[in-house]
Amino acid sequence: MKITDLRTMRGPSYWSVKHLKLIVMKVDLEDLADKWSNAIPGLAGRLTKLLPGVGQPCASPDSSKQAIKHPPLTQEQLTDGEPLGHVIQHVALELQRLAGMPVYWGKSYPATQEEGVEYVVFTYQEERAGRVAANAAVEIVDALCHKQKVDVKPIIAELHNIREEEFFGPSTYSIVSEAVSRRIPYIRLKNTSVIQLGYGVNQKRIQATTSSYTSYFSVDIAGNKNRTKAMLADAGVPVPRGTTVYSLDGLRDAIEELGFPIVTKPLDGNHGKGASINIQDWKSAQSGFKEAQEYSRAVIVEQFIEGFDHRLLVVNGKLVAAAKRTPAAVVGDGHSTIQELIDQVNLDPRRGEGHEKVLTKIKADKHTNAILKAHDLTLKSVLPEGEELFLKSTANISTGGTATDVTDLVHPYNVLLAERAAGIIGLDICGIDLLTSDIAIPLNEARGAVIEVNAAPGFRMHISPTKGLPRNVAAPVVDMLFPRGSTSRIPIIAVTGTNGKTTTTRLIAHMVAAQGYKVGFTTTDGIYIQGNQLQKGDCTGSQSTEFVLRDPTVNYAVLEVARGGMLRSGLGFDTCDIAVVTNVAADHLGMRDIHTVEEMAAVKGVLPRTVHKSGWAILNADDDLVYAMAERLQCKVAFFSMNENNPRILDHVEAGGVAAVYEEGYVTIYQNSYKLRIDRAAEFPVTLGGRAGFNIENCLAVALAGYVAGFERDDIKTALRTFVPSAAKTPGRMNVFKFPHFEVIVDYAHNTAGISKYAEFLNNTPATHKVGIVSGLGDRRDEDTLGFARIAGSIFDEVVLRQDRDLRGKTAEYLQEIMMRGLRLDKPDLPITYIENEVDAIRHVLTTAREGSVVTIFTENISATIKQIEEFEAQIMQA
Repeated sequence: MKITDLRTMRGPSYWSVKHLKLIVMKVDLEDLADKWSNAIPGLAGRLTKLLPGVGQPCASPDSSKQAIKHPPLTQEQLTDGEPLGHVIQHVALELQRLAGMPVYWGKSYPATQEEGVEYVVFTYQEERAGRVAANAAVEIVDALCHKQKVDVKPIIAELHNIREEEFFGPSTYSIVSEAVSRRIPYIRLKNTSVIQLGYGVNQKRIQATTSSYTSYFSVDIAGNKNRTKAMLADAGVPVPRGTTVYSLDGLRDAIEELGFPIVTKPLDGNHGKGASINIQDWKSAQSGFKEAQEYSRAVIVEQFIEGFDHRLLVVNGKLVAAAKRTPAAVVGDGHSTIQELIDQVNLDPRRGEGHEKVLTKIKADKHTNAILKAHDLTLKSVLPEGEELFLKSTANISTGGTATDVTDLVHPYNVLLAERAAGIIGLDICGIDLLTSDIAIPLNEARGAVIEVNAAPGFRMHISPTKGLPRNVAAPVVDMLFPRGSTSRIPIIAVTGTNGKTTTTRLIAHMVAAQGYKVGFTTTDGIYIQGNQLQKGDCTGSQSTEFVLRDPTVNYAVLEVARGGMLRSGLGFDTCDIAVVTNVAADHLGMRDIHTVEEMAAVKGVLPRTVHKSGWAILNADDDLVYAMAERLQCKVAFFSMNENNPRILDHVEAGGVAAVYEEGYVTIYQNSYKLRIDRAAEFPVTLGGRAGFNIENCLAVALAGYVAGFERDDIKTALRTFVPSAAKTPGRMNVFKFPHFEVIVDYAHNTAGISKYAEFLNNTPATHKVGIVSGLGDRRDEDTLGFARIAGSIFDEVVLRQDRDLRGKTAEYLQEIMMRGLRLDKPDLPITYIENEVDAIRHVLTTAREGSVVTIFTENISATIKQIEEFEAQIMQA
C-alpha cells in the first residue's frame, strides 16, 4: 500500500460541511487491491490484539451515555469482510485516541476512476498528528496484512508529543470551547499560541488566560513578588512578612529576623517553580535558596503561614471560583514502597502526561527526592499503613497535586479581599493564592495571608476539580471579551461558480465599500484590504480567507471561493451571511478526482450550505445544477435569471420569494407581486453598453446580494454605475483598449462555457475583422480543449495560436495539434498563425491589426499582456 495524495481540510469541504478538521487521503492498495479483510487470514485477530480499542464501542463527548454514536470495527466484522480503506480509517482514528486526542468520525470509499485506490477520510484534532496517523495507519494495516510485526508504542509516543506541543492547554481549550458554543469563531494564529476569537474589527485575542484586556503593566507587577506584596500590604491585605536576598549571608540575616519556619521562592517565579515551604532548619534553607536561584538571582524569604493552600480566581473584577489545593501525596499501606504507591496513584484514569487529562501523573523528581531525604526516606522505603506523605512542597496541579472546589464556602470577606487584590494589581484574569486554615473564616481572623497574585492563572483545577463541582470559569472570560449585545463576527459574502466569480466579487466589494464599510476581499488576482492590494496571485483558498478575517481593520469580507481551494483545504470560515453561485460548467474536470460536471456542482454546492439559517443563498435559476442546490439548503434562497418568464422564477416569487431578473433592458428585483427596478443594464459600465450578457448576469447577482444585505436601491444603482472595469480594477476581465483604428479586448475566458458567453458579446460587437489570440490548456480534457477551440474558430475571422508557459503535463506539439483541429472543425479555411510566445503573439496582432477590427486576447499572463498593450499605446502617442 502507499498514499498517493494527502490533504488537510480546515473548514467545510466537499467531504463534510459539519466536520471541519479532516484528513483526506488516497491509498493505492497495490497487491491488496482486490482483497477485503476476510480474504487475509488472521488479520482480524492480529488487528484487534494490537489495537483493542478498534473493536470497542466508543461515544464521543457530545453523545449520550446510552447512544453509541460511533460503532466499532469488531473482530466479527473484520472476519465477515470489510474494505481495507475502512480498516485504515479506524486505525488512524484509534491511534489518535490512544495519544489523548478523542476523534471519531470518518468514511472511506473507492475512487471512481482508479481501480484499487481507496479514499480514506477521518477527523483530526491536531493537523500534524492527523498526518502522522494517516501514514502510520497505512503502514500498520499493510504490515498486518503481510503478517509483519508492528510496534505501535513509538507511534503513540510521537502522536502524544505532538499533542503536548500543539494542542490547547486545558485553560485555552475551555475558553475556546465556550466561545464555539456561542458561535464565536476562532483562528489559531500561525506559529504562536495566540488564539483569535472573532473576525476582523470584532476580534479579541487570548494566550492561555491572558486576554486582549490584560495589562502588560499589571502582568509586570504580578511577576515581581516584592512589589505585589508591598502594594497589597499598603491596601490592608494580609501578606506574610519577608524580604529579598541574594546570598547565603542575606539568607542568614533574613532567618534571624523572621525565624523558622520560612518559605523560599524565586522573585520572578511562577507555577510554584523553585519554591520550598515550611523550612525548619538552616540546612533545608540553604537547599531551598539554591533551588530558587535556578530561576532567579533574587530569592524571596518569607515567614511560613500555617494553613491550607487555596486558589481564588477573579475574572473581570468578580470572584468566579475557589479551590483548595493539596500537594501530590501517597498514603502508606504497610507493604508497598513509595515508588509502588506513586505507580498505583498514577493508575487513576484521570491522570495523564502533562495537561492531557484532568490530573497529572506524579513524577519523583529531584524535589521529591529532597523531601524524602529530609524524612530519611527513599523511593524504596515502605510507609506504615494510613500514613500520608506529601511528595511536593507546592500544591500545583501540574506537579500531580489535587484540587477540591470550595467556591460555595468562601466567606464574603474573603470574596471581597480577592476582588480587591485583583483590582489593586490591575489584572482582568487573576489567580489569588492564599493560605488559611478555613476559607469560610475571614482571612484576618484565621491568621491567613495572601502569598501570591498570578497573571495567567490555570483553569484546570476549577473546570475539572478532583472533588466538588466543576465551574465554568471560561464563561465569565468570554462574557468579558464579548459583552451582551456585542458581536464577534463581521458580515461575509462569498462567491463561487465556474465563470464570473471574480467580477461578481469585485462588484460586491465595490458596492459594500460605497456604504462606508472597510472591506477586505479576495480574488484570483490577490488580496485587497480597504482597496489596497496586499498580496498578488490566486488568493481564493482558505489561507487567503483567513488573511482577511484576521485583519483588525476589516469590518466586511467579500470572498471569492474557487474549486481548487475547496478541494485542497476546505473553506476558511465555518459560516457566511450570503453565498452567491454564478454557474457550474465543465471546467477543470479530471483534476483532483472531480470527473463530472455533477461532481463539480457538489463541490461548488458546499458554499451555500455554509450559510446560516437567517442568511441568503443567491443562485442562478437558469443553471439546472445551481438551481438544484436549493434543495439541500436550510437558509433563505433568492434566485436570479436572464429570463423574466423563467417558470422557476415565477413560481418562487409567487410563493413569496425574492428574485432578480433581466426584463425589458432593466435589472429588476422581484418580491411577491412587486417590482423594484434598479436601473437599465446598459448604464452599467461593466456590461459594455448591454452587449456583455454575462456581466448582466453578474450584475443581477450583485444587485440581489445588495438587496438582501439591506442596501437601498439607489445605493445599489450608484455602485453598479460607478464600477468602471479597467486593467487596474479588473485585470483580465473584459479590459477594453481603444486605439485610433481598432479595438483590443483582454479577457480570461478559458473554458467552453466562458467563451460561449463571450461569443454572444462578440457577435453583438460591430467590427470589420475579428482576431483572436487563443491557447490550449494542458490540464483540461481533450474534449474540453476541442470544444473551446471549436467556438473560438467560429467567432473569429483570424486566429493566432500561442502556448501557455506552463503546459501542465502535455507537450506543445500535442496542444497545437488538438487546438488546430478544433479551430477548423467548422471553418476548414480559417487563417491560423502559430506564435508560441504570448508576448510575441500580442506584438504581432497589434502591429498587423486592420482598420475597424476587434482584437481579442485570451491571456494567461495578465500583467505582461497589459504591459505590452500599454507600451504599444505609448508608442502611438509618441508617433
